[in-house]
Amino acid sequence: MKILEIRKYPEQVLRKKSENIGEITGKEIALFEDMLYTMRHFSGIGLAAPQVGVNSKIIVTDIGRGPLKLANPEVLKVKGKDAMEEGCLSLPGALVNIERPDQVVVRGLNQKGQMVEVEAKGLLARVLLHEIDHLNGKLIIDYMNFLKKLKFKLQRKGNTKFLLDF
Repeated sequence: MKILEIRKYPEQVLRKKSENIGEITGKEIALFEDMLYTMRHFSGIGLAAPQVGVNSKIIVTDIGRGPLKLANPEVLKVKGKDAMEEGCLSLPGALVNIERPDQVVVRGLNQKGQMVEVEAKGLLARVLLHEIDHLNGKLIIDYMNFLKKLKFKLQRKGNTKFLLDF
C-alpha cells in the first residue's frame, strides 16, 4: 500500500464527473487499499477517487466501525435532515455547515464485485453523501452562500489584503 497525493482545490480533477467502473479488477482493489491507507494517513473518514487524481466512481470510508469500499455508489433513498460542519482533505482548513439527510440507502459494488446495499444513518450517511458529491464534481464550498464562497476563494488566492469581514 502506498500514500497517494491528495488533490487540493482548485485542481480541475475535483470538478470532473467521475466515470463508472465496469468491473472490479486487481487495479480497483489496489486503488481501494491505497485510498484507505491514504485516508487513514491523513486522519480522514472518507475519500473519493477524484481526490487522489483518479476519475473513477470509487469511495472509501471508515468512521471507526471498519472500512467500507464502494464502486459506482448511488443513493437510492434519503430520509430526515441534520446540519453539521464538514471538512475535506481536498480543502484544508475549510469548514462548512451543511444540511444533509441523516439516513440513506446507497447501492454499489463492493471490493469483491458484488452489488450491495448499505443502510446508513448519522455520520456514516453524511460521509457517504459527501464522498458521492465528490464523484459528481461537487465540493463542500458549493454549499456556502455567495459572500462566504467569495471570501474563501480570495483567501486561497492570497488576496486577503482586500477582504472584508463577512
